[in-house]
Amino acid sequence: MKVEETITFEEVYNKIKENIKDTEDLLKIKEAYNFAYQKHKGMKRLNGEDFITHPLHVTEIVNSLNVDTTTIVAALLHEVMNNGETPLSEISDKFGEEVATIVDSVSKINKLELVDDSEYSAIYLRKVLVGLATDVRVLFIKLADRLHNMRTNYAIDKKKQKDKAYETQAVLIPIAHRLGINSIKSELEDLCLYYTKPDVYNDILEKLNETRKELNDDLQEMQDSIVSILQEHGLKFKIKGRVKSVHSIYNKLSSGKKWSEIYDILALRVILDEVSDCYTAVGLVHSKYRPIPKRFKDYIAMPKANMYQSLHTTVFGVNGHLFEIQFRTYEMDEFAEKGMASHWSYKEHGTKKVQSIMEQKLEMFRNIIETHEDDDDASFANEVTNDMLAEMIYVFTPKGDVMELPRGATPIDFAYRIHSDVGDRTVGAIVNDVIVPLDYELADSDIVKIKTNSNATPNKDWLNFVKTTQAKNKIRTYFSKQERSFMVEKGKDILEKELRKRKLPFNDVMSEANVKKITKDLKLKDLEDIYLSIGTLRYTAGFIIGLLDNKDNIEDALLEKVNNRSGNKINNKNDIIVAGMDEILVNIAKCCKPVRGDKITGFITKGQGITVHKSDCANILGETERLIDVSWNLDSEAVYLTDLFIETENSKNFLTDIIAAFTKRNIYLDSLKTKEFENSFLYEITLKVGNKEELDKIILDLENLPFVISVKRSR
Repeated sequence: MKVEETITFEEVYNKIKENIKDTEDLLKIKEAYNFAYQKHKGMKRLNGEDFITHPLHVTEIVNSLNVDTTTIVAALLHEVMNNGETPLSEISDKFGEEVATIVDSVSKINKLELVDDSEYSAIYLRKVLVGLATDVRVLFIKLADRLHNMRTNYAIDKKKQKDKAYETQAVLIPIAHRLGINSIKSELEDLCLYYTKPDVYNDILEKLNETRKELNDDLQEMQDSIVSILQEHGLKFKIKGRVKSVHSIYNKLSSGKKWSEIYDILALRVILDEVSDCYTAVGLVHSKYRPIPKRFKDYIAMPKANMYQSLHTTVFGVNGHLFEIQFRTYEMDEFAEKGMASHWSYKEHGTKKVQSIMEQKLEMFRNIIETHEDDDDASFANEVTNDMLAEMIYVFTPKGDVMELPRGATPIDFAYRIHSDVGDRTVGAIVNDVIVPLDYELADSDIVKIKTNSNATPNKDWLNFVKTTQAKNKIRTYFSKQERSFMVEKGKDILEKELRKRKLPFNDVMSEANVKKITKDLKLKDLEDIYLSIGTLRYTAGFIIGLLDNKDNIEDALLEKVNNRSGNKINNKNDIIVAGMDEILVNIAKCCKPVRGDKITGFITKGQGITVHKSDCANILGETERLIDVSWNLDSEAVYLTDLFIETENSKNFLTDIIAAFTKRNIYLDSLKTKEFENSFLYEITLKVGNKEELDKIILDLENLPFVISVKRSR
């Protein structure tokens, strides 16, 4: 447990000066401390300390996150309203509206408590906290405030200790996790365990202390070994070692493991200059210490939801211990410890303000923490991306639930945020007990009631004024389904008319066997798809009927291919030239990942421009109508990502040898995954190359290695 020590302003101020250099900012911080000191003069905390020590400790904690001057000032002042009886106007006059707004929000948040221990109450309180936090810096201060209070939790009675610990677990630790502030999250987890399960906490701590010297010696030996490996290969790095936290070990015990079965309580972190160095380093470590299968995690290529990035592996290390080792860059390490707060370690002067960037980060966090969203992952991610720059407002349902929306949102946006069915059936809205039009712009703290009718349907005009991507997608989806139904009926009607004109019986022509033949020939799904293809004029009714007589060849009857269009090649700035066209969206196919020099074909996608595949890619074999001629721009110097699958013998880990082959050719690795099988290893490597010639050479190099069984590219 961290022992609280007395603290002075001079001590905190000296630490602040390491992050903040501007003289005016430092004077403002001194002024804020003097103001807070006078407001709290004579007040005591329950542990007997002068009250001013609390805002000093909170300021010390937020300063460790490298926050800006405004956050430091607000942290010093965060209790002057609730425990200093200071009016908001006085704070605003002395320190500005921005500081006053943050202090006011913290003051409101500090009055909130869990009403019971239900999961619903915890989720609701999290939403309210985020709703009231008009600036993400409010949450930084709240977390620091709770951390210091938990450090001194012993001063309150036993029941309140547990209540406060539970509230911290249920409400604040998830917020710290979403913000990615691991330094605060980890300590809060240990403190909560200490107060909710003191016997368990002390038992784990006692067992750790019994073996601490041995563990530290093994940790140092392993650290020295890794230092030697990485220095030998010329890598620049920093390395840290630690015994895992009590809470981390408790989680393993809770999963059913016995103390004697927990080996990986030793952890090392290697911090390097470049992402490529991280992959190189993990490969070098694996070459000496055998990794545990399925324990390698690539959070660099696939970051966690809170944007955490690192490579994780667990290896058999010295003296039979398992070591969890993380590899990350300095930027990733700062983010891992400080989370979104790391984005605030900058200063802006003059007319520029940091507020807009802070609002962007806060909204991104809000979108992540949203608990009532019912969209699938893809549409949710799309919404976060497209709405990320919006300024947010908070409105309420008649029951008091908080709803978060971008400024400019309307009752329709609000309705779809509740549920798609509510949005689809909306016929009216009442805001603050007043009937308003559906394009009315909502404001902060509005209370919104939606009127629905079971027979109502969306209106296309809504697309002209709704603000959120979610609402737009729901409305478009509805009309897309309606349009499909219309086209299906239209196609069926056209086909029936053509059959009547030819005096052919519908049931005979469109028999089950004939439908099966048509769908197979045209790669359609069912009879409805046949009708749709006619209704959208993709195929004519005569062509469909002709297929059954075997008089027409499919290719002969297809619409004229777009790549037969005439046109000269023109000056092209793109890496890939499309016949007769410029300024068109071109993407490299992720399935086969062609590189310059490969034979390629363009595939016209729906709404996504042209995707370029290798000509023999399985995903375009059999396609004819939507293919278009493309060629490489030989003047381009672009590099391309492509995949190699390298199968080797299982006698040892050959990653070092493989990396050496790439290094010799000056080819960079973008990502790497390993899979262990009974008789072989499989290395899935994404690399960057300029052309097929470079790729062929490295493939030949790899194939000539004695331990390599096979080398294959993406399909």
